[in-house]
Amino acid sequence: MTTDAEIEATVKKVLFDVAPDLEGEEIDPNEELREQFEIDSMDFLNFVIGLHEATGVEIPESDYSHLQTLSGAVANLKPRMNQ
Repeated sequence: MTTDAEIEATVKKVLFDVAPDLEGEEIDPNEELREQFEIDSMDFLNFVIGLHEATGVEIPESDYSHLQTLSGAVANLKPRMNQ
């Protein structure tokens, strides 16, 4: 079973892969990533693709809104990763 901490670490790694200049930045788990770090739509799409590649979880476009915060991404991915 994948823990919240493991999923959070994966989400952060993918975010830092997409936007390496953010590495080391403090992430507010409840604030939208795009607002915290001024991530554009292309970076966000690359983030979603990176999450899929890192986790193997299919992420439909209808779920993108659930991935806008760190806590939302963890909550969205956890049940799918623990099937």
